[in-house]
Amino acid sequence: MWLLFAILSSVFAALTSILAKVGIEGVNSNLATAIRTAVVLVMSWGMVFLTNAQKGFGDISQKSWLFLILSGLATGASWLCYYKALQMGEASKVVPIDKLSVVITLVLAFVFLHEQFTTKSLIGCVLIGAGTLLMVL
Repeated sequence: MWLLFAILSSVFAALTSILAKVGIEGVNSNLATAIRTAVVLVMSWGMVFLTNAQKGFGDISQKSWLFLILSGLATGASWLCYYKALQMGEASKVVPIDKLSVVITLVLAFVFLHEQFTTKSLIGCVLIGAGTLLMVL
């Protein structure tokens, strides 16, 4: 089931890039990010209440709060930079560079989460990096 959600995530991410590129024309990139974030906020809380997940709010540990807040800050910084880059550059060049996050995530998961970094992972990282270079140069 995780694979289905991962595939849907990539499809929606692709739509996000194209829709954002059209939507930010003539709009300040920070304002566009704030509008997008407000929509995501409403949608996220809607899902919380739709699935009755708000009952677990009080059970969140301090560690989880800290890391969820840090993750939110990283997401915000990523979106602000992404929208600025998308506004200034071509989507077909900005998006591949943004997806280098896959390579960075694999390295960080190895270093901080002690996940396995296999030969397949290394080959995948090299191919993603090479493919990104080919697309943007």
